Amino acid sequence: MKAREVLKKAAAVMTAAVMMASLAGCSSGGNTQTTAAGTEAAAGTEAAAGTETAAGTEAGTEGTASGGEVLQVGIVQMIDNGAFEDMREGFIARLRETYSEDQLEIEYQCAQGDATNLNSICQNMADSGKDLIATIATPASQAMVNVGSDTPVIFISVSDPVSAGLLSDMEHPDQNCTGTSNAIPVEEIFALSDQLTPGCETYGFIYNTGEINSVTTVENAKAYLDAQGLSYEEVVVTNSSEVQQAAQSLVDQVDAIFVPNDSVVQAAMPQVAEVAREAGIPVYGSSAVMVDSGALATVAISDTEIGAVSADMAVEYFNGTAIEDIPAQVVGASDLVINSDTVEALGLELSQEVQDSATFVTDTAAE
Repeated sequence: MKAREVLKKAAAVMTAAVMMASLAGCSSGGNTQTTAAGTEAAAGTEAAAGTETAAGTEAGTEGTASGGEVLQVGIVQMIDNGAFEDMREGFIARLRETYSEDQLEIEYQCAQGDATNLNSICQNMADSGKDLIATIATPASQAMVNVGSDTPVIFISVSDPVSAGLLSDMEHPDQNCTGTSNAIPVEEIFALSDQLTPGCETYGFIYNTGEINSVTTVENAKAYLDAQGLSYEEVVVTNSSEVQQAAQSLVDQVDAIFVPNDSVVQAAMPQVAEVAREAGIPVYGSSAVMVDSGALATVAISDTEIGAVSADMAVEYFNGTAIEDIPAQVVGASDLVINSDTVEALGLELSQEVQDSATFVTDTAAE
């Protein structure tokens, strides 16, 4: 399917509000799942290393109810977790407000944390003739852009797109990709720490230096703490199996732990939370999902909303706007999220102001 033909046809389609079909997450059993026109069907073919593929989605597929061509959109993730799932669902739901099931097909693939798998997925997406590819978070976005495909990319929730090499200027995308940034509000999170657990003088960082988003966030956090005359300790990890030990090495040295937007650490947040609770140490995360998993609190960006904003950019492209004319956007944080189980475990008393303004969640780590 030629991109220009798609744009002409897409501009003519009538808006149809339809229900979003449930989209399955990455399955550990390796069963193939197809997301064709928003529906799922088990294809019965095993995918290498647990990768999900859409066996029935072919580039340039025709045969819609109206006889026209179907827009083909791919979605790529490095790893699956609650935050990325919300982003993906927000993206798909917003697209479904504009395109009906016979106007748009979506193929979703997850690399299950395997970098080799991710590169293969991105190359396959590039070769498949998709009209657009959406990538969730920094690793998937970098891998897709590095392929050098002519297929435009909309990235979702990349903290620092410029440092990640996705574009040179947020206002003027120059590598055939644009999207949304979830720049973590480190100043607001540390201000929240001062409010909920005052007196913290030394913070601990746990992160993976292989994720530029984590590195950038930690650098911002260090700069803020330096300016405040506060101290910090850090432990770096390369995979989720190292996270619990990293947390154990920090709790005797720090007053609180801050976890950046790091998919490796986020996958092991229940272990971090358990270690920190036993030591009476608060953990401040960078997403609501981290708080769901036991972190004490954060000032969060809505993962569903950032997915939806990214979808609006995709619609803008399908309506004829060139990718280079769609500026990348920073989606701001607005939600105070607190884990009530962690509050109880740490014996904290919250002010009425905080109670009135916060969204309280239960501890999914204990379920």
